[in-house]
Amino acid sequence: MKVKEVIVVEGKDDTAKINQAVDADTIETNGSAIHTSIIKQIQHAKDKRGVIIFTDPDYPGERIRHIVDQAVPGCKHAFLTRNEARAKNSTTKNLGVEHASIEDIKKALESVYELQPVRESEITKAELMHYGFIGGQEANKRREQLGELLQIGHTNGKQLLKRLTMFGIGKAEFERAVLQMDQERKEKNDQS
Repeated sequence: MKVKEVIVVEGKDDTAKINQAVDADTIETNGSAIHTSIIKQIQHAKDKRGVIIFTDPDYPGERIRHIVDQAVPGCKHAFLTRNEARAKNSTTKNLGVEHASIEDIKKALESVYELQPVRESEITKAELMHYGFIGGQEANKRREQLGELLQIGHTNGKQLLKRLTMFGIGKAEFERAVLQMDQERKEKNDQS
C-alpha cells in the first residue's frame, strides 16, 4: 500500500527519510524561495491526490508551510516536535525531518494520510522513447512542453515515468497531450 497524498518536504534528505518510513511520493520545495512551478505542481497534486505538508519544526520550515498553505489552501499538515526532529547522537543542534526516527515520522503521518493500492503506470518507457521524450535530440524540449501541458513540471528522462504515475496521468490523457503537442508543432511549421 502507498500513501495516497503527495507529501511536500523541503529537500532530498527529507524525501529519503520519509521513504524509509512509508511508501510515498514527495515534492521538494528546495528552500523557502519556492518557485511558481513548484507551487503549480503542489496545486496539481492537491487536485489529483491531496497534499500533506511536512516541513521542519524551525523558522524556515514554518515559513515554507505558511507559503504553501497560502498558495494552495486545503492541504493536510503533519508535524514533528523539535525534540523528535533533533539529530540523535550528534554534537550539533541540527533539526529536521531527515533527523527524525522512522517511528516518529510514521506517527506524525498516520493521523493524516490515506492508503491506496500501488498503481502501475499505463504508460511504458518504450512509449516515452517512441514519442521522443527519452533519447532524442528534441527529448528535453518535448519533456518540458509535456510537463507544462500536463502541469507536472519539467523532468529528466529517468523521472518522467515516475512523475506521470505520481500525478495519475493515464494513457488517454498522455496521448491527448502528445497529439496536442504534435498539432501545435505542425501549425508552427506551416506558418514558417
